[in-house]
Amino acid sequence: MAKPGQHVVPNGNRWSVRKAGAARASGTFTTQEEAISRAKEIARSQGTELFIHGRDGRIRERNSYGRDPLPPKG
Repeated sequence: MAKPGQHVVPNGNRWSVRKAGAARASGTFTTQEEAISRAKEIARSQGTELFIHGRDGRIRERNSYGRDPLPPKG
């Protein structure tokens, strides 16, 4: 089951931005950097999380743009 938020995933030789559970990508890009930039915009506007996957499909980075119920102290 996909985690809620925006996912940057490999798509052949390109990179796609996909909302968790969506059948279609919201965008496909030549570079991962372009896909990450677009996914950040979407995650910020929706207040969701961003999951960046590596070429192997595993999550390698994660950022939250929503309200954090347990913000770090300090």
